[in-house]
Amino acid sequence: MKKNVFKALGLSFLIASSVLAPTAFAADKKASEAEKIEVTPISDTVTKQELAAIYVLSEICPSLIGKDLKFNKAYDNLVKAYLNNDAKAVETLNKQVKTKDFQEALKEARSDAKAASDEDNRQICDDVRNYYSK
Repeated sequence: MKKNVFKALGLSFLIASSVLAPTAFAADKKASEAEKIEVTPISDTVTKQELAAIYVLSEICPSLIGKDLKFNKAYDNLVKAYLNNDAKAVETLNKQVKTKDFQEALKEARSDAKAASDEDNRQICDDVRNYYSK
């Protein structure tokens, strides 16, 4: 289970990229307005473990890839996607990780990140930076 949270996070990036990628043949404007489908994760279905894994990225990525404005923007977009596009999503997550009931998930996510190699963690940081900064 050591790498499971990060594997799940990596898998969710892959799934999100295939769902959110621009399509070759877009529908006309009227058709797209008629049917709006939510494709981002909804906060009711997001687990503490997922949010903790995302938060841990903010702790480990700066030391692995350096201070990077593109990563910061991407991290903000990632957190917003998981917190239902909350305008203050990062602030909300930062408050949430300080609560007592979040500590176990945070401890597990930190342990998983520590168990993964720097190369694996750096790859996840790069994936976030390259996908969510768009």
